Amino acid sequence: MDDHKIIIVEGKTDKEKLLQILNEPVKIICTYGTLSEEKIENMIWPLQGKEDVYVLVDADHAGNKLRQQLKRELPNARHLYTRKMYREVATTPMDHLAKIMADAHFEIHEQYLIPEQ
Repeated sequence: MDDHKIIIVEGKTDKEKLLQILNEPVKIICTYGTLSEEKIENMIWPLQGKEDVYVLVDADHAGNKLRQQLKRELPNARHLYTRKMYREVATTPMDHLAKIMADAHFEIHEQYLIPEQ
C-alpha cells in the first residue's frame, strides 16, 4: 500500500464520498477534525517526505486550522480545496469534487466527470 496516493480528510463522510468518485486505489486517512499529539506521531509523521500526499479539508474555521497544522507537519503535501460556498467536503457536489480530484491527476469514475463545454 506504500505506493498508493494518500488523502487526508476530516471525516468519515468525506472519505466515503471520495471512495465513490475515485477509480484507483487510494489510502484515505480521517483526522476526525483534530490532530492530537498521538495522531500526529502515529498517522502524520510516517507520511513525512512521502510523495503523493494530499490534504482535502473543509473550507471553514476548523478545516483551515487543521490545514495550517498539516502544512507545518507535512510541508510536501499537496493541498486541494473545495469552494467556500460549499463549506464542507461532505456537502460539495459530486461533480465538483470529481473535478477537484481529476485536476489533481486522480483517476475518476466516468459517471462523475462532466464533459467539457
